[in-house]
Amino acid sequence: MKNILLVILLIVIASTINAQNSSFNLGVTLGGGELNENQLPGIYNEHYAYPTEEELAYFQQKGFKIITIPFRWERIQKSLSSDLDFGEIGEIRKVVAWAARRDISVILSMHNAGRYRKNGIDYIVGGYAVSRNDFSNVWNKLANAFSGYPNIYGFDIMAEPHDMQAFDWFTTAQLAILAIREADRRNAIIISGNNYAASESWLEYSDQLKNLKDPQDKIIYKAHCFFDNDFTGKYLFSYDQNQANDSAGILRVMPFVQWLKQNNKRGIVGQFGVPDTDQRWLLVMEKFLSFLKNNGISAQYCSSGSRLSSNPVSVYPLAQAERPQMQVLQQFITAQEWKEKTVTTSTESDPKPLLKITTAVEPELPPESFLFLPGITLLPQTNGGLYKPTPKNSEKEKGVRIAKYNNQ
Repeated sequence: MKNILLVILLIVIASTINAQNSSFNLGVTLGGGELNENQLPGIYNEHYAYPTEEELAYFQQKGFKIITIPFRWERIQKSLSSDLDFGEIGEIRKVVAWAARRDISVILSMHNAGRYRKNGIDYIVGGYAVSRNDFSNVWNKLANAFSGYPNIYGFDIMAEPHDMQAFDWFTTAQLAILAIREADRRNAIIISGNNYAASESWLEYSDQLKNLKDPQDKIIYKAHCFFDNDFTGKYLFSYDQNQANDSAGILRVMPFVQWLKQNNKRGIVGQFGVPDTDQRWLLVMEKFLSFLKNNGISAQYCSSGSRLSSNPVSVYPLAQAERPQMQVLQQFITAQEWKEKTVTTSTESDPKPLLKITTAVEPELPPESFLFLPGITLLPQTNGGLYKPTPKNSEKEKGVRIAKYNNQ
């Protein structure tokens, strides 16, 4: 009898792992809408721009099914709690519609790091200058404006919040969730961790987020994970100077993955990437993605697109030459033939969806639950065993993190 029970347990474990593996999705962030933060709101197509149809065509041909569209709060809402800027929303809607025709799901991501800039000064959300009601207001309006698009994968309410001081991120996020649900009950809500959504320090800075409540139970937690020594993804130094190894990505993301499993939460790695300057980085990324796939956790490659093609981390072609990172990424995706989807156009001038997508399929979400086996060896020898990161609280690292925000 014990042997029979053991066999049944192994079958359940194997089927759970297979189910988790099938839910893995690999996407890409198409940067442009968040650029030139010192030019706010800036001039469209000069200081910033959203993805082009050509960019979408390239990534669709490569097999990507999810993209992230970053934007700045100051551009889509010129003054707090006012109406959304209709022209700006219209530009984003065009991209969402192009994506729908190519069967690509979209994450809309606010890139403000927990702040709103007024008169050249960044004010933390929750203070007297930028209230939590202001933040809830903009997301209620955004959810209403995009609720009619079936290819919305989720609303990423704030990328990389950090140094929120007395205005805790948990309370702000909870109010935004409730405001979104007043307008939209279908789409997922994506919550980034505190401290720049850093995966390696997730438990120290973001553990409380597990207590967030969504009436629709569709929260997805998002971490960022880069493999250079300063955690910025700029890769300013060589592979050797970064003291990297094949398992660097697994070590960095493991605290986040374990937190998801222990708390039965859904998650996504919303930013990761490696430069094209050293072949060894490609192996780091390959092992990192294999680890995520084995654990059923989706991922979005970091900002790419035509405006960022000169960045060594970008995977958009440079001078029509394909980037070496793309070869690794394509090991984890399957390209499909494109058949354009039918859309109908609306002539309404109010902030309702301009397009009704008639054939889009609701995107698959990450798994509802995860299998967690305490004590399992997650790394190959000689780096085997579990890993507990050292908390990053030094003034030196804090300075690096702030520099990342100011200079990106």
